[in-house]
Amino acid sequence: MQTQTQYTMRRLIFVFITLFFISCGSDDHYSLKGTAFGFADGTKVFLYGIDQNNQSSVKDTLVVQNERFEGSYPKVEDTPLNFLQMEGSNGNIVFFVENENLTALVYKDSLAASHVIGGKQNELYNQYIKESNKLTQEKMTLSAAFRKAQQEQDGIMVEALREESKVLNAKELAFKRSFVVENRNSIFGLMLLSELFSKEELSGAETTEILNDLSPKMASHALATDLKNKIAISKKADIGGMAPEFEAPNPQGKIISLKETLGTYTIIDFWASWCRPCRIENPNVVRVYEKYHDKGLNIISVSLDKEGQQDRWMKAITDDKMDWYHVSNLKFWQDPIARLYNVRSIPSTFLLDSEGRIIDKNLRGPALEQRIAELLD
Repeated sequence: MQTQTQYTMRRLIFVFITLFFISCGSDDHYSLKGTAFGFADGTKVFLYGIDQNNQSSVKDTLVVQNERFEGSYPKVEDTPLNFLQMEGSNGNIVFFVENENLTALVYKDSLAASHVIGGKQNELYNQYIKESNKLTQEKMTLSAAFRKAQQEQDGIMVEALREESKVLNAKELAFKRSFVVENRNSIFGLMLLSELFSKEELSGAETTEILNDLSPKMASHALATDLKNKIAISKKADIGGMAPEFEAPNPQGKIISLKETLGTYTIIDFWASWCRPCRIENPNVVRVYEKYHDKGLNIISVSLDKEGQQDRWMKAITDDKMDWYHVSNLKFWQDPIARLYNVRSIPSTFLLDSEGRIIDKNLRGPALEQRIAELLD
């Protein structure tokens, strides 16, 4: 016969085992619960993951019901970036996965105000975006006033607004730098530091100083290691250094090396057929080349076109009349030559002397022609 005590003990053991399995299940997963204000039932919510090569792919598709959506996902070892995309809407809602339960607040009438709550990195990211949006609004207001002053031909106001714009830009840069320093021992802080270095808003020396002040844990993080490597590479492709040697196929498949393209002066031109600023700048480069090629100017263009876009690349060369050396690995931003030269945006140029030493960088428009004229006229 089973006593009350035995029954109670068995019941407690059963409850313990049940709770154990439930807790194990919840410990292995994190939840994403969202409120989709203004979105109709049946609206799809696409959850994207971003890999180490900055490539995105759909991880899951959720569906809005009663302005709600929900998903559960296995925990991960790192702190990856994800983003949400609402069906029929432009814009993404970026967030970090920190193995904590997440809450998404998505507004149909304002995706810019939409955000995800949960974890320290998302807290920092949301704080940064909030302050950045305030500065962006100030810049938009200033820009509108500047356009109005130009239309009214108010020269005094135009100059005053120019000075105000310089002050605002300095304020924005100071905010970014201060935010990075204060939050350097965080994933988002490191990501922002990398971005500032890539945009040349922080020098290699300034970036290294911040990296040297990281905690041991963050100093060994892959983001810190990657940034240190980028700084080392940037020094190799900096003014005064010898241009790193490279080779790649031309449109006909022939391998062309940098050393065989060197002239008295040589421009390495990073561009792509899909890059509108590059295509706008190309006529200026063509004019400079036609004027100074006979005096010793050579150009080798490195295209960041994508795999499967060779026809577009070749058509752009013909359409823009770029009658000089061309190479491409058709690997988009993963192009090994672009990485070798730490190219983070295009168009990007490097000017070399006859020995292959870098003597100038990122010359465009009149500045390019003036510099070449100084050297060859």
